[in-house]
Amino acid sequence: MTLADKTIAWYDANARDLPWRQPDSSPWGVLVSEVMLQQTPVVRVEPAWRSWMTRWPTPAALAADPPSEAIRMWGRLGYPRRAMRLHACAVAMVANHGGQVPSDLDELLALPGIGTYTARAVATFAFGQRHPVVDTNVRRVVTRVVEGQPDAGPNTTAADLVAVEDLLPSSASRAARASIAFMELGALICTARAPKCLLCPVEDICLWRASGQNLPDGPSRKPQRYAGTDRQVRGLILEVLRHATGPVPRQRIDVVWSDDVQRARALAGLVQDGLVEPVADGEFALAGDTERPGG
Repeated sequence: MTLADKTIAWYDANARDLPWRQPDSSPWGVLVSEVMLQQTPVVRVEPAWRSWMTRWPTPAALAADPPSEAIRMWGRLGYPRRAMRLHACAVAMVANHGGQVPSDLDELLALPGIGTYTARAVATFAFGQRHPVVDTNVRRVVTRVVEGQPDAGPNTTAADLVAVEDLLPSSASRAARASIAFMELGALICTARAPKCLLCPVEDICLWRASGQNLPDGPSRKPQRYAGTDRQVRGLILEVLRHATGPVPRQRIDVVWSDDVQRARALAGLVQDGLVEPVADGEFALAGDTERPGG
């Protein structure tokens, strides 16, 4: 059996029961999940995804609301520009694709803020196409099993895409199954720091396991600090604006952080990113809130 065959068989018996993987999940649901899952663990994404899809089951439903509502619904998932990206995608789909998620890879890539990984993931997982879908988990599995090395590089390269595509079955539907299976194996078994090799379905063909090499000491990548960073200050400012029904005076923002310079820098960054809009008389609002009744 090939790596793909072994991994698919394992996935069929062990895959997590996630809502965006269900047969009745729409391409829009898959796209929303892929954007939410970027830099955010599944345990935090699942309830947020359910709330999002209940409120906006289609791109048209989201496009009909201002972007401020997407930011509000995003809550504390982090990296809120992703909410803006989803709203912009919904608007583009209504304008150019009849309110539907396009199935063509080039059309997916043309959507606002959709990169190579997300476009390939949606084409594969929503439409059953044959594309190499390469994230950190997939790169780690292929690097260990096929190349015999303990860790992959920090970023996906063209060589990674070629290596994964070579492992995919020729059938599009089975290739799509292999893609999600590789990803799940890396997430649950072939983890970065504590791989469960004795439970791995491909242990017998893993070149890294056969080599006897140990994992390198220390984390594979330096964890990002949050406390005291501009990201934390941006989150505090957004929290104030999310709970407001209209523009907020600067004085209410000023109380969230004592460092005047850092607070001003964080606020300016939110404005530059399009998440926050300055309003007359020194007030600020979430993007699109000035268009709301009473805003």
